[in-house]
Amino acid sequence: MATAATTPTPTPLTLRPSSRHAFAHPKMLRSLPFLRRRLPSLVTVAAVQQDAAVWNAAPVSSVGAASADGMLFHLRVDLSDAADLASSYTAPGQYLTIRVPGEDGLKPAFMAIASPPGAGGGFEFLVKTVPGATAEKLCGLRDGDVVELGAVMGKGFPIERVTPTDAAETLLLFATGTGISPIRSLIEFGFAADQRADVRLYYGARNLQTMAYQDRFAEWESTGLKIVPVLSQPDDSWKGARGYVQKAFLEAKNIANPTSTGAVLCGQKQMLEEVTLALAADGVSQDKILKNF
Repeated sequence: MATAATTPTPTPLTLRPSSRHAFAHPKMLRSLPFLRRRLPSLVTVAAVQQDAAVWNAAPVSSVGAASADGMLFHLRVDLSDAADLASSYTAPGQYLTIRVPGEDGLKPAFMAIASPPGAGGGFEFLVKTVPGATAEKLCGLRDGDVVELGAVMGKGFPIERVTPTDAAETLLLFATGTGISPIRSLIEFGFAADQRADVRLYYGARNLQTMAYQDRFAEWESTGLKIVPVLSQPDDSWKGARGYVQKAFLEAKNIANPTSTGAVLCGQKQMLEEVTLALAADGVSQDKILKNF
């Protein structure tokens, strides 16, 4: 009778958990030269892909002077082929970054969008030329040149805090320099100015030669807004407010009911701080003092 052969039982393998960082150990990387050469290129490819997802190429549709002194320019960018970017702009006061292709040595510029949301197939900007910066390159562009726009950022002015109109029967707007850009967006977007008792815009500039959007003043005032231009260095013929925006406001004030007063501010830091302090001292709620950052 044959004896059945017995198969020896295999010895189980003991698997030791290795360190989760073992793969990055220098000795192992040195033993894998191909991998060491490959990793940097993989990182580079990922960065390029990420960069391409952020920037939107779009053509310039118009560039033109915005002030008599030649320092401010209107820039309009056509977004006919960037509908998603255009639709992501939903609130006055939002902003984005913009750069000029081929100018890799310059930092992208942060720009508030001057045109109101839903205004059409493009964004408009008010650009002050700055030597050696992206802004200077933007001001020198021509129709058809291409720029790259980053994603729309920020929540804009929280206008719901002064809505409905009885929450802020008095609404005071303050702007200096290119800070008028998002204020323009708000005015043209609309905030029921004609249904409020008192709506004023204190707009500061050095002189009339440096003040943008003067051609829009009549249209803005037709909505129920009173414009108070304030010039810090006017010529002798100027009959309006002189000095700084905060000074002109402090001299006028005329706040009938602080609990039903709101404000929207954009511009120079000192102006923002001093106007905010003055409003709060008069009893205006901090919650109704709106900024876009």
